[in-house]
Amino acid sequence: DYVLSWGPLVLGHAHARVVEALEDAVRHGTSYGAPSPRELDLARLIRAAMPASDATRPIDPPRDEVERAVAEIFQTLLKQAPVGRDDDFFLLGGDSLSLVEMQTRLLESADTPLGSNYSHLVLLAKNRIGYQNLIKLSSIGFLEGYYRRPRIDKEVLERHRDGLVALAACLSGEIALYLRQGNYEAAKTSAAWFARTLGPDGFWLEVQNHGLPEEKIVTEGMFRIATELGLPVAATNDAHYLKKEDAEAHDVLLAIGTGKDLDDPKRFRFFGQESYVKSEAEMRELFGNRADVLAETARIAELCEFDFEKRYFLPQYPRPAEFATDQDLLVHLARKGAVERYGDPLPAVVEQRLEYELDVITRTGYAGYFLIVYDLVKAARDRGIPVGPGRGSAAGSLIAYALRITTVDPLKFDLLFERFLNPERISMPDIDLDFCFERRGEVLEYARERYGRESVGQIITFGTLKARAAFRDVARTLRVEMADVERLTKLIPSGPAFSVTLAEASDKVPEVRAAAAQDERIRKVLDLGSRIEGLARHASVHAAGVVIAPGPLTDYVPVCTAPDSKGDASSPDAIITQYDMVGLEEVGMLKIDLLGLKTLTVLHDATRMVADRHGVTIDLERPDLDDPKVYELLRAGRTAGIFQFESPLATDCLRNMKCDRFDDLVATNALLRP
Repeated sequence: DYVLSWGPLVLGHAHARVVEALEDAVRHGTSYGAPSPRELDLARLIRAAMPASDATRPIDPPRDEVERAVAEIFQTLLKQAPVGRDDDFFLLGGDSLSLVEMQTRLLESADTPLGSNYSHLVLLAKNRIGYQNLIKLSSIGFLEGYYRRPRIDKEVLERHRDGLVALAACLSGEIALYLRQGNYEAAKTSAAWFARTLGPDGFWLEVQNHGLPEEKIVTEGMFRIATELGLPVAATNDAHYLKKEDAEAHDVLLAIGTGKDLDDPKRFRFFGQESYVKSEAEMRELFGNRADVLAETARIAELCEFDFEKRYFLPQYPRPAEFATDQDLLVHLARKGAVERYGDPLPAVVEQRLEYELDVITRTGYAGYFLIVYDLVKAARDRGIPVGPGRGSAAGSLIAYALRITTVDPLKFDLLFERFLNPERISMPDIDLDFCFERRGEVLEYARERYGRESVGQIITFGTLKARAAFRDVARTLRVEMADVERLTKLIPSGPAFSVTLAEASDKVPEVRAAAAQDERIRKVLDLGSRIEGLARHASVHAAGVVIAPGPLTDYVPVCTAPDSKGDASSPDAIITQYDMVGLEEVGMLKIDLLGLKTLTVLHDATRMVADRHGVTIDLERPDLDDPKVYELLRAGRTAGIFQFESPLATDCLRNMKCDRFDDLVATNALLRP
C-alpha cells in the first residue's frame, strides 16, 4: 500500500489507477507542457510520498520533467475519477475525501504549519470597538471564509484588530503547530507578526498543561520566543466541559456526534479529563513555578471591560417631512384610525384609553416600533396578502386596533393594555404577526427593500436534547439492546402538556426505576443522559423570527449562514443571526415574529372558492360571532382544522359544555392554554 503524507496529514488507500500512473511517471519521467506552480507543488508532495520501501520516508525531489509528468497524470485522473466516492481517498480518523477534495486539501496545506489548512486563535474584546470587530470577524468567517467551518485570514484580522486581545491558543494554534513541527523560526516569525499587528497589550503567547507530551515542546518554545521577542505569556486551560466529573458525559457527546460506540477504540476522543474550567488553585498547582504566567492571565481579564448598553437599536421608519418625530406621526395615524373605527367625535371611553396608551408609548419610547409593525401589516394588506386578526397580548392595545395591526376591539372584549405594555415593567413590546403561509416571503422581501437588505435577517434557533432523545442516544453509544431502549423510551412522558426530565423519570416512572435497579447499564444511561439533557443538539432557522437593524446587521450582531445553506451566503434567506431570540432581545435588537400560518391560507382559499361557486362574499375581518350554525358544528365535535380547538381535549370540552356563544370559546381556550 502507498501512503501520501504531509506532516500529520496521512492519507491511505490511494486509488489504484493513481498509484499505477504515478509509478509509471516516477519510473520513466516524460516531459510535458509547462505545469502551473500549484501543479508542481502537488507533484512534489505526491512524489515525496512514493518511496519503494518506507511509504512515509521523504526522498529527494525528482527532476523537473518527472514532476511535470506526475502533475499532468494526476490532473488527468482527477478529471476522470468519480467524485464523492469514499474509497477514492480517506483521511485516517474517518474524514472521507473525494479525489477533488483531496487535491484541494493538499494544495491548501503546502505552506501552512503541519499541513493544517487552518489554525486556532483566541480573540477577546477589550471594549465596545473590540466587540464590534469580533462581530465583524465572526460574520466574515461564515459569509466569506466558510470551507467546512468558518475561517478568517490574517488580512481580515489586520483590518479588524482594534480593541482586541489575541492569545496564541492551544496545540492547534499557528505558533504551536510550527513548534510541534520543529520549525522554530517560522513560529517566531508568526509570533512577531501577531505582536506587531495587535500592538501593545494586544497579544499574548499561551501555555497549557493537560498532561500531553507535545505541550512540553510547545511550552519550551513559547518561553524561548517570549524571551527573544519580549512578549508576555499567559497560562490557560481548554474548557470543553464545566467540571472534571463531566468528562465522561462529554465523551458520550463526542460519540453521539460521530455516530460511534463509546468503546470504539478508533473513534475521535479527548485525552484525559483535564479540559474543564479550573480554579485558580488548580492552575497554581500546574504553574506554581511560573507565577508570572498566572499574573498575565489575570491582567488580560482586567483589560477586558465591556458591558452591553441598556438601550434598543430600532431602525428609522421613513416618516413624511411634515412630522418632526415618530411620536407625532404615531399620534396622527392613531387618531385617524380611531375615528375610522369609532366615529367622530370619539366616545369618551375611547378618547381616555387612546390618551393613556399614547402617554405610555411616549414615555417608553416605542413609537418607532409601532410604526414599523404598522408599515409591514399595511404593506401586506395593500398587496392582498391575508393577515391574521392579531394574537397574544397585542390585541389589548387600542392603538394597534386603530392602526389595523389587529382587528379585535379591545374595549368590546375588555382586554388589558398592561398585559402588552406595562409602564411599571418596561420591556420591548412583542407583536406576533400572522400572514398567509404561501406569501410570507413577500412580506420579508418588502422588509428588505424598505429597510435595507443588509439590515434584515432571520434568526437562529437551537434544538435541544430532550429526555427521550438523550436516553436513546446515550443508550445507543453504550450498546444497550434496542428492544429495551424503545420500551423504556416510550415510558418517559414527553408531551406538550406534561413531560419530565430523565432525573424525574428515574424517580416517578416505576418501570424506569425498576430497570435502573436491575441493570447497571440502564442506570448509567440515566445518569449520563441527565447530564447532557437540555444541551443544544442542532441549529435551524426560526420559523417566524425576523430582526431589523438600524444599519447593516454585522454592525450590531454576528451573523452566519443557515445550516441548510451549506455555507452559501448568496441567497438572502441564507443569512441568519448567531444570537437566538432571547439573546437578540438582551442586546437591544428589534425582533418581530412574521409567522406563515397555513390556517390563514386555507381560510383565504375557502372564501375565494365560496365567492366563485356561490357568489357570496365572506368578510373574515367582520365575522358574525352569533351565527348558531357555527356553534352547532362545534357542539357536535366537528373541530378538525380549527385553530387551537382541534385537539381531543378541546373537542370534548366544547361538546360537554354545549357551547352556544363566543364567550364559551374564550373560556375554553383560556382553560386549555392558561
